[in-house]
Amino acid sequence: MWTVSKVARQCGLSRGTLLYYESIGLLRAPARSAANYRRYGEADLRRLRQICAYRHAGLTLEDIRAILGRRETDAVAVLKRRLLALDGEIETLRAHQRAILKLLKDNSIGRTKMITKEKWVSIMKASGMTEADMHRWHAEFEKSAPAEHQEFLEFLHIPAAEIRSIRDWSARAGRGA
Repeated sequence: MWTVSKVARQCGLSRGTLLYYESIGLLRAPARSAANYRRYGEADLRRLRQICAYRHAGLTLEDIRAILGRRETDAVAVLKRRLLALDGEIETLRAHQRAILKLLKDNSIGRTKMITKEKWVSIMKASGMTEADMHRWHAEFEKSAPAEHQEFLEFLHIPAAEIRSIRDWSARAGRGA
C-alpha cells in the first residue's frame, strides 16, 4: 500500500493530478488507513500507469475513460480515431511549416523594397543636390550618427569596401581635413 504522494511520484505526476483523476472517476476512491489517509494498492498503480500511457499518447481524459470502461476492441477504435486525428494535426503543422518557409524565401517580407545607391543618388540630384551637397550630407551624417550612417549605406547595398571608403572620406571631411 502506498500514499498519494508515493503513487504520484512513481508515475511522474503531481499529487494534485492524481487527486483530480480520482475526483473525476478515472481512479476509484482508494481504501483509507485508520488515520484516514488514502492507501493505494497494486491495482490502483496499474490503472494509473495505464492512464499515464494514454495521456502520453495524447488521448483526452474522456477517451481514456471510454477505453478503461470498455472492452479491448472499443479501445482499439478509440486509439485508431486518435491516430487519424494526429495525422490531420501533423498535416496541418506541415502546411504551416511550408507556408512559413515560403514567407521566409520571399525577400520582401519585413523589408522595404530595395533601393540602390544609383536610385538614391538620382533622387538626391533630382531634388537639386550637387555632388558637393551630397558630400556635405555624408560628412554630417557620419559626424552626428556614424552607426546609422553605416546602416544606411548597407541598406543601399553598397559593397563593404566602398562603404569603408565613403565613411573614411566623410569622417575626414567632417573634421575639416
